[in-house]
Amino acid sequence: MVKTILKQVKEFKKDSILTPIFMILEVILETLIPLLMAAIIDNGVEKGDMNYIYKVGAIMVGLAVLGLITGMLGGKYGASASTGLARNLRRAMFENIQSYSFSNIDKFSTAGLVTRLTTDVTNVQNAYQMILRMCARAPFSMICAMVMAFLINAKLASVYLIAVILLGSCLLFIMIKATRYFKQIFPKYDDLNASVQENVSGIRVVKAYVREDYENKRFTKASGNIYNMFKKAECIITWNAPLMQFTVYTCILLISWLGAKMIVVNGLTTGQLMSLLTYCMNILMNLMMLSMVFVMVTMSTASAERITEVLNEKSDLANPQNPVMEVKDGSIVFDHVNFAYSKDSEEPVLKNINLDIHAGETIGIIGGTGSAKSSLVNLISRLYDVTAGSVSVGGLDVRQYDMEALRNQVSVVLQKNVLFSGSILDNLRWGNKDATEEECVRACQMACADEFIERFPDKYNTHIEQGGNNVSGGQKQRLCIARALLKKPKILILDDSTSAVDTATDSKIRQAFATEIPDTTKLIIAQRISSVQNADRIIVMDDGKVADFDTHENLLKNSEIYRDVYESQNKGTGDFDENGGDQ
Repeated sequence: MVKTILKQVKEFKKDSILTPIFMILEVILETLIPLLMAAIIDNGVEKGDMNYIYKVGAIMVGLAVLGLITGMLGGKYGASASTGLARNLRRAMFENIQSYSFSNIDKFSTAGLVTRLTTDVTNVQNAYQMILRMCARAPFSMICAMVMAFLINAKLASVYLIAVILLGSCLLFIMIKATRYFKQIFPKYDDLNASVQENVSGIRVVKAYVREDYENKRFTKASGNIYNMFKKAECIITWNAPLMQFTVYTCILLISWLGAKMIVVNGLTTGQLMSLLTYCMNILMNLMMLSMVFVMVTMSTASAERITEVLNEKSDLANPQNPVMEVKDGSIVFDHVNFAYSKDSEEPVLKNINLDIHAGETIGIIGGTGSAKSSLVNLISRLYDVTAGSVSVGGLDVRQYDMEALRNQVSVVLQKNVLFSGSILDNLRWGNKDATEEECVRACQMACADEFIERFPDKYNTHIEQGGNNVSGGQKQRLCIARALLKKPKILILDDSTSAVDTATDSKIRQAFATEIPDTTKLIIAQRISSVQNADRIIVMDDGKVADFDTHENLLKNSEIYRDVYESQNKGTGDFDENGGDQ
């Protein structure tokens, strides 16, 4: 875990090294000041030597200024190193998430990833800064102060040593008790973020069903869990302060009492006693600083573990050693394909799939909810790897291609595709960042999106809100289809992506595909048979198997499943599934 986190220090290694160096220099300068103060009292004040007082006082001022400068430099480099580490951690996590396959993404919740990128990284950042500054400063300062105290008077200094051992043991016990709670806290942040995310993204549904009170209670419960866990942890940690105060004042009383007796018998000077009291405060306050570092490290340990999980997660999919960079054509072959989302699954989602699709064909895919239609097409662009058998595109197994090259030639339009904040042109250029406005307009005409875009005051420069919340479902789907067309793919997959489009517009889109992109292989998943009946061939899926694969006319004659659905829809009873549903 530590090794994984420290890998991200990278260009901030220099700052990470300079920070403890400057903190140690500050400690050395601060440690000399009490000695000079003792010298002023013993050799200047008691003897009335003003020249000596001015001389040593000037040296003290100089040391104080140098100490201030080194402390400021330590703070500056510490801040640079910690914030740089946080930046690199967020960047590394985000880049690694981009490389995840769908199966990797399924291991983490969206809320959990957001928490890791924000709260957890901030905790590690704060801990790293404290480690660089306080873990270098506090132990070194304690050691220097203890050495100086023993040089002045070993008998009195032993009081510090006993106090440090006792207080250190108590603080260690407190930290161990608090750690158990901190490790439970941060997963609770995931629940809180999930509550906020779902509420904000589904705010229209919340208001439509008047569920504000329910959502408020849900949020209150999630935040209450975090409150209770933090309260328990903080209640334990609050023992730090009274224990520290008790130890400090006990040491001061003992040293003052014993030191006064020694002064009486000339075993100690007044200046030395003042130095010992200063070192007493120095030692115990540095011990308090270390306890705060332990608190922060304890909190950040759980966060660091969660960050490491994201950084160490490797994609299940990888490019071959010498990947093929060009897809010859849009032909697709499924050869005895089995597929399961989990290796531990008792039964595969797809079972013994055998298909041979020619380049340029239009293939319809229908089937009930849960019949694995989406799972079938996800294998074509290698979003998942098959469990057994092979999927070939352009005559080659998809595992032989460079994944980016393959996916650039396979455009997928989902039922719930996403639009991003920005103009319509910005969203369209996700398909092709170099597309001209004329190409964007042409793609929108093919997707029948131009008719509503032209009605907007700003036309193609109209701003789209995050998630496309200011356009209708049908408009969003047509924009996503246009975006996919801009890739000029060899294979176009429409995964129930015209479900929110009226029948007439659906027909226009299919007609445009037939005339404008005849060489592109088109796979159309649909609930309405009217959306696929003009396809060259139609796949009928049933319980993860290909029940039938033929033309519309032949399926009507030979496929009981297809015929039943066709007749039910022609009687006006609806789509393939009575209640529709997601794939």
